[in-house]
Amino acid sequence: MIINSNFGNVKETYLFVEIARRVSDYRAANPTADIIRLGIGDVTQPLPQAAIRALHEAVDEMARAETFRGYGPEQGYDFLREAIAEHDYRARGCDIEADEIFVSDGAKSDTANFADLFGKGNIIGISNPVYPVYLDSNVLAGHSGQPAGDGYENIRYLDCLPENDFKPQIPDGRLDIVYLCSPNNPSGVVLTRDDLKKWVDYALENKTLILFDAAYERYIRDNTLPHSIYEIPDARKVAVEFRSFSKTAGFTGLRCAYTVVPKTLEVTVSTGNKPLKLHSMWLRRQTTKFNGVPYIVQRAAAALYTREGQEQIGRIIDIYLENARTIRKVFEEKGLRVWGGENSPYVWLKVPGGMTSWEFFDHLLDRYHIVGTPGSGFGTMGEGYFRLTGFGSPEKTAEAVERLRMG
Repeated sequence: MIINSNFGNVKETYLFVEIARRVSDYRAANPTADIIRLGIGDVTQPLPQAAIRALHEAVDEMARAETFRGYGPEQGYDFLREAIAEHDYRARGCDIEADEIFVSDGAKSDTANFADLFGKGNIIGISNPVYPVYLDSNVLAGHSGQPAGDGYENIRYLDCLPENDFKPQIPDGRLDIVYLCSPNNPSGVVLTRDDLKKWVDYALENKTLILFDAAYERYIRDNTLPHSIYEIPDARKVAVEFRSFSKTAGFTGLRCAYTVVPKTLEVTVSTGNKPLKLHSMWLRRQTTKFNGVPYIVQRAAAALYTREGQEQIGRIIDIYLENARTIRKVFEEKGLRVWGGENSPYVWLKVPGGMTSWEFFDHLLDRYHIVGTPGSGFGTMGEGYFRLTGFGSPEKTAEAVERLRMG
């Protein structure tokens, strides 16, 4: 048997395995310790009632022969795609049509699966630190090239440093593909309109494809900050956008997201002069390898766009943002440098006293019984930093903050 040898090229960090091991060992040695997890990337608040009601109604439809649904359209039902186009894009002045929206089971799946459209040899830009799936999916697909030092031959790391406010900077050379994430996971930093315009201008000039992950856009409360890359003129010509209902509406267990691939988006192929339309390529990929999101889940997602649904989402996000705000505040009071926690559920901080990320992990666990995520798990530039999240319950978050304040 011949297997995909690229799996052996993934530089395994064992981040979450190691976190689980250390917490398990600590709990075994300290069975009475009340451990609070502030590193969790999952949500804790229940689904909005509008979604719950829609789920029940859709299940009842599935119980009647006259309203039963079998296979649905792989791209998503029109009722959800139209709601997305109207509320998430046209309402913000973005020229996005319903048939440019592809409903899926997660932004993680789509950002990884989009690599199916690429051949080998592209130069790919990835922020450092950032969500690991961008890098790992390209390694598994063989697009990264062979390991080289701390990286890979076809990967260009866009170092995000305190001096550039943890934002990826425009490179000197040309990239074929670049991944951008705003609000960023793990740093919580949001790209401004000027930031995005510079990237769109760069992409237009260099024929670069931007893959823009906006999974946390609903957490942006500053009206001067863009929610979509399509708020920038001509972004339709260079950018794909990924969004999700997971962290905005608690759909981590239901699984529903979507990807926007404009029909005006073309890429130049090195083997010929005729450009290819990514919309038709992604359509072919999805109809070949994906059977669509369940009808009942899409009905629940569509219910989020009602007035009731929007109000309920807003209240849930208020909880997570308040959690993040209080976490950020307590570390600022301790004199640490902190990013995020304002238009994002993530808080990113510089660990004190020259500690490593893992040493700070052990310090929080041992002294405060609090679990976070070492920054080194998000890339080489994450060493010396630490991520905490606002996704815990308000009660547990308040207790954790009080421990930190009194300790």
